[in-house]
Amino acid sequence: MSSVDVTQLNILIVEDNVHFRTLVRSILQALGMSKLEEARDGIEALEILDAPGSSKHIDLVILDWKMEGMDGVECVRQIRKLDCRNSAVPIIMVTGYTETSLQEQALDAGVNGFLGKPISPQSLLGRIVSVMETAVPA
Repeated sequence: MSSVDVTQLNILIVEDNVHFRTLVRSILQALGMSKLEEARDGIEALEILDAPGSSKHIDLVILDWKMEGMDGVECVRQIRKLDCRNSAVPIIMVTGYTETSLQEQALDAGVNGFLGKPISPQSLLGRIVSVMETAVPA
C-alpha cells in the first residue's frame, strides 16, 4: 500500500502535442487527480514554476522529452537552476526513446523517473507513486 495520496498532488503536464497532453490529463483525472496545470512547452513550464510573486507549489512535473523550442532535458536543467521551492520538484520524463545514453543525459540533468510511450493508466500511476515515494521522506 502506498503512502502517497496522489489525489492531492499538484501536477504540471508539459507537452507540446495537444492530443497527448489531453490524453495525460484524461488519465490523471480518471485516476482521481484534479489539481492539474498544463504547459505547451518548456518555456511556459518555467513561467509557471517561477512566476514572480507566485506562491504556487507544484508537487510533480510530467514532461515530454522532445518538444519544439526547448526540449525536455534542457527544461529540466533550467528547472533545477530556479531560485524557488519548485526547483526540487520531482520530474517524470515521458519518452519514446529508450537509449541508455539519452536516459543518462536526462538523469544527469535531474530527471527522477522515466515513462515510455505508449503510456497506460497503470504505468502512469505506478511511475507517479514510485517517484513520489522516493521524493518524499518516509
